[in-house]
Amino acid sequence: MNLVGKCIYRFGKDSVEGDGSMRELLGGKGVGLAEMTRLGVPVPPGFTLATNVCRYWLDQKTYPKGLQREMDDAVRWLEIEVGSRLGDPVEPLLLSVRSGAPISMPGMMDTILNIGLNDKCVLGLAERSGSMRFALDSYRRLIQMFSIVVLEVSKHRFDRALDEIRSSERVLEDSALSVDALETIVRSFKSIVLEVTGKPFPQDPHEQLRLAIDAVFNSWNSPRAKCYRKLEGISESLGTAVTVQTMVFGNRGENSGTGVGFTRNPSTGEPNIFGEFLFNAQGEDIVAGTRTPVAIAELSKRMPELFEELVSVTTTLERHYRDVQEFEFTIEDGKLFLLQTRSAKRSALAAVRTSVDMASEGLITRSEALLRVKPASLTEMLAPQLNFSDGDPQSLTTGFAASPGAAVGLIAFSANEAVVMAAAGKTVILVTEETTADDIHGMAVATGFLTARGGATSHAAVVARGLGKCCITGAKDISHDLTSGTARIGSETFHSGDWLSLDGSTGRVFAGRLPLKAAVGTNHYLQTLLDWAIEESSIEVWANADTPEDAARARTGNAAGIGLCRTEHMFFDPKRLNHMRAMILANNELDRSAALDELLPMQQHDFEELFRSMSPLPVTIRLLDPPLHEFLPSVEEVTSEIAAARREENWDAAIQLETVRRRIETMRESNPMMGHRGCRLSLTYPDILRMQVRAILQAALVTAGEGFAPVPEIMVPLISSEEEMKVLAEAIHETASSLFAERQQTVPYSVGAMIELPRAAICAGRIAKHISFLSFGTNDLTQMTYGFSRDDSRSYLDEYLKQEIFAADPFITIDEEGVGSLMKFAIGAAQETNPGIKIGVCGEHGGDPESIRFFSSLGVDYVSCSTARLPVAQLAAGHAKLRSEAPSCVSLECSTVPAETGSVANVERLEERSHSV
Repeated sequence: MNLVGKCIYRFGKDSVEGDGSMRELLGGKGVGLAEMTRLGVPVPPGFTLATNVCRYWLDQKTYPKGLQREMDDAVRWLEIEVGSRLGDPVEPLLLSVRSGAPISMPGMMDTILNIGLNDKCVLGLAERSGSMRFALDSYRRLIQMFSIVVLEVSKHRFDRALDEIRSSERVLEDSALSVDALETIVRSFKSIVLEVTGKPFPQDPHEQLRLAIDAVFNSWNSPRAKCYRKLEGISESLGTAVTVQTMVFGNRGENSGTGVGFTRNPSTGEPNIFGEFLFNAQGEDIVAGTRTPVAIAELSKRMPELFEELVSVTTTLERHYRDVQEFEFTIEDGKLFLLQTRSAKRSALAAVRTSVDMASEGLITRSEALLRVKPASLTEMLAPQLNFSDGDPQSLTTGFAASPGAAVGLIAFSANEAVVMAAAGKTVILVTEETTADDIHGMAVATGFLTARGGATSHAAVVARGLGKCCITGAKDISHDLTSGTARIGSETFHSGDWLSLDGSTGRVFAGRLPLKAAVGTNHYLQTLLDWAIEESSIEVWANADTPEDAARARTGNAAGIGLCRTEHMFFDPKRLNHMRAMILANNELDRSAALDELLPMQQHDFEELFRSMSPLPVTIRLLDPPLHEFLPSVEEVTSEIAAARREENWDAAIQLETVRRRIETMRESNPMMGHRGCRLSLTYPDILRMQVRAILQAALVTAGEGFAPVPEIMVPLISSEEEMKVLAEAIHETASSLFAERQQTVPYSVGAMIELPRAAICAGRIAKHISFLSFGTNDLTQMTYGFSRDDSRSYLDEYLKQEIFAADPFITIDEEGVGSLMKFAIGAAQETNPGIKIGVCGEHGGDPESIRFFSSLGVDYVSCSTARLPVAQLAAGHAKLRSEAPSCVSLECSTVPAETGSVANVERLEERSHSV
């Protein structure tokens, strides 16, 4: 009896046992093949071992009872389906064995082709195909792939042997090797296997199949697969399916080939079929990047009818799945076969455009379009680009622009070297002949990749788009010298640690460290998507803005207001700093008042600009927050000036500086973050509060007189008690009343508190009696709740994350259990006391997508973030609303399961975090 239920699901012209709703069981590849077969797409028949077999295998180190019988039945069925037999020396059945996890993990697990060939069957294949060259080429591929994957023989042993034969034959491509050369290669490869393993290459096709399946299941726990799952947040418990499929051969001559394509461009999103093709090749050639392919459009010239069929079939797949498809196909002697289809990994730029285009075409809804773009991926779109303002430098070489953006860093020639350099704090560009799945640890830490081989669909390109990193592939003018540890790029020689710059948008490579510039900004498609997100959101996105320039950017970025203006930033301008220092060092109220009189018009000017930029949107201005000693020079600086004055015998200056030094020393604090700052400054120096309130409200009066509609909100920082808030709110209102009486004008304003201390959260109900709004300063609230210093915690916080004590950095993603509970309590208490109170968040968490989802669930009215993060936050706010309304439809691939296949809840749950965008 089989302990795990049905294990094998067939797909062929007379039997299809799977469908699009079974991704969790059949994996991405298996479910795609079953669905394509149902659609009538030309698919070689085969069967899929379900993920439950993998989970049992990994847990029990053996297969479930009854599996072997199912396997034997499936193989016999397949033999009848195609009219050949596994191990038959005359009509040999040849198979491919491929992995296929429920969530796409491109290149991370193993594939083996041409299973079933041996010394006898290769002759039958030659006879049947009419080509000994083709049969031998297929056999050498099996020996190489099987030995690397199953027998764990080093790939370099085979590469060296192949290079020697190519050199002796004076050919560059494997497809140009003669029959004699291929016979030599087969003998050489078999000798390598015998030498390394002590056993001959397995000749029993059934043993080959069994060992290949074992190897694919085991590859689920390979270091590269585990590394990729960690990067992508994929569960370790899913397991992989294994698909066993009849071979079709792209290496049967110039009328055959293999390709990988996309129904739309995965880098730009342009709505045209895009991809690459290799004539006379098998699938691993194009994915590995060992040969540089031609554009898929070349098929339209050499095989126009077949190209039209490919376009028709893949268009049908896109419309069926309602998503951009990445597909693998083989042409065998002029006949087309599809081997895989899946939702395409693509750059953020492409994700945005394809989502908007498909919504406009009516393929998907606006809600689906929004949910197909991960908010965090927009940072890739908005990332800096190379700055050519000083002229366009001469490029070293040009390759395929496989993943957009720019990368500037130090060269590492291997994945291991990249990891070591990154651990030392260096920015790294990985430069290799090609990348393989085993390089994933180095690719994860590199800022960009450059390869000499491959194209836009090679391993490096696919992983780069998945990780949102810059990548250039197939740069032909690169040669590595492994002996000296150097590489020649173009006409120059580079060593490890030399600077290199990549332009992923054009494929150009430059020597040295080119400057970067900010991205141009949102394009039409992104702006459309963000407009839709803003329409959907139940939580507004405001901006943190300290200067008029920040406010202008906030308005351009469609911020719904300014949620945090840190007034202290206005005082650090050199023209103002001396007045600030004079105020701090004043010995009496008269001198302090004089300094404040100098500062008031400066602050008022900046507030006027903010109100003009944001009218009629609210502007939340936080009163002075940092300790006053932060505006003063250090004791060391003053001591140096005293010494200089004494050397020059300027005794008056020396005496004055001594007084300043003593004053600075008296203001020193052991723990300034918990010291004389925030509302404590306003309580001990009420004249500072009065100056700032007057500056804010005078600016509002001036701009209102100009026809603008200012909405000033005055926020008091670091409140801890109702009594503090009551005294300071009264001081603000008294200052406002006095000003309005003087001017005989009024302007609406509101007063609020910044909740940054656990006590303030606990006492929020009482504090709310005196304010119109409260805004959580989640940076300090996290710091004070944990007792972690934001500035010093890196020495141990990284270890917390490494040991998985924390799932995420609490200074980046809100701690829902601790800090979040305080917020939830505070909001409930405040709203009970003051039902109309407005609730905001103005800490760094206001730009984090996961945190925004949580804040939305609390009923927060707005989040405020840096202007650079506005697009991310706006899209995240739209996601939060849509997820709360339809929690099952949250992933990029929600729509890839056709409606007619029934429930998709498992698929949606599994694939919530499956894609690069």
